[in-house]
Amino acid sequence: MNLLQETRVVLTLILLACIGLIATAFYMEYQLGLEPCPMCIVQRIAVALAGAAALIGILHNNLGKFYLALTGFFSMLGGASAVRHLYLQSLPPDRVPSCGPDLNYLLENDFISDALIQLFIGDGNCAEVMWSLLGISIPGWVLICCSLIFLTSLERVRTIFKLSLIHISEPTRQEAISYAVF
Repeated sequence: MNLLQETRVVLTLILLACIGLIATAFYMEYQLGLEPCPMCIVQRIAVALAGAAALIGILHNNLGKFYLALTGFFSMLGGASAVRHLYLQSLPPDRVPSCGPDLNYLLENDFISDALIQLFIGDGNCAEVMWSLLGISIPGWVLICCSLIFLTSLERVRTIFKLSLIHISEPTRQEAISYAVF
């Protein structure tokens, strides 16, 4: 398997992971009845963008390093949002930020700046742990998955750079003969 095929396999695995995460989020919302908070929406967007970058990388079939870096970047953003979300969930009840108007109200009434603040900073709705598996809440699982996607992307980019540097630094047969003659 050559470098391009290996990169496509990694991008395909990242895409499948992102599809699985988004499908799980929709299952939890529509089948289990869990309403996503603003920070959950940001995490969904980050995972969807990582998956979109992986899909475009698979279809484009060039610039594997670029698309792997994009998937890593978007998964890092999703992980950062999950860390903030976990921080809000760990606060004692008296330190939790107050709940403001919901996101739909802010968007319908053109309070775009307030909506963006609520998306990225969170509010009291984000501090509630609504579901957990093995003692880990939803943002904890998102952090684990985003970390795995980031590390996979990073490792693949590192491998590509390492192989390209080896390939560049190896002298050709003719250069090796000319070096040996002189």
